[in-house]
Amino acid sequence: MTCSGSRPDKPDTAAVRSVQRGRYVVRPAQGEGDREAVEVLRLRSFGQAGMRDGFDATAQQIMIEDSTSGALVCSYRLQETESKALPASHAAQHYDLRRLMDFKGPMLELGRFCMDPARHDPDILRAAWGSITDLVDRRGIRLLFGCSSFAGTDPAPYGAAFALLAERYLAPPRLQVARRAPAIVDLTAEAAPQPSGAEGLRNMPPLLRSYLLMGGRVSDHAVVDHAMNTLHVFTGLEISAIPASRKKLLRALV
Repeated sequence: MTCSGSRPDKPDTAAVRSVQRGRYVVRPAQGEGDREAVEVLRLRSFGQAGMRDGFDATAQQIMIEDSTSGALVCSYRLQETESKALPASHAAQHYDLRRLMDFKGPMLELGRFCMDPARHDPDILRAAWGSITDLVDRRGIRLLFGCSSFAGTDPAPYGAAFALLAERYLAPPRLQVARRAPAIVDLTAEAAPQPSGAEGLRNMPPLLRSYLLMGGRVSDHAVVDHAMNTLHVFTGLEISAIPASRKKLLRALV
């Protein structure tokens, strides 16, 4: 992600580029065979509700494969947008994004992020962030956003995580989304006087931990998504807010 935090004068308009990092290859999905492979991985992560939807038609579908076996180990989709188009975003189905309508600059929505549950190699997530960083740099993206999912719809196992989010990681008022979904968990109601940082971080999905390390912030509530069998929080990351040391590490992944 851009080290200067500023938009390039002439952003590169190329699509997501294929790149290999170690044993993992990141590339755009091409053709029906790739899309079917992505659907199989989504099915394992989200059930039938995670299958193809209307947003897939315009988003860039990204695959991460193990070069030693050809196995698909991770997939996600990216949709470039801007403030006036936010009501048409996937996140807007679950959150009221009107406060973000004043945000200036290109945006990128990250969605349907899923990894092979049998894989626990952190290099997979690093490969994903390297590719996203490259795109953010070339397109001059100012805000990365999406929904970060917790498995299941019971909030009880995530009390420490929700308390930590409420204590330290809520978005500022100008970027805080309002409530739209019929079923939610109020993170502020989960807040503890002294939430355990270590326990809270352990209970968070790896993608969300990565967002937070870069300066990401979340909604004040989690949506109970029965269709996807998940709890998710809106997550936003202003590129200009990423610490210089973290930007350096991200660019090293490209």
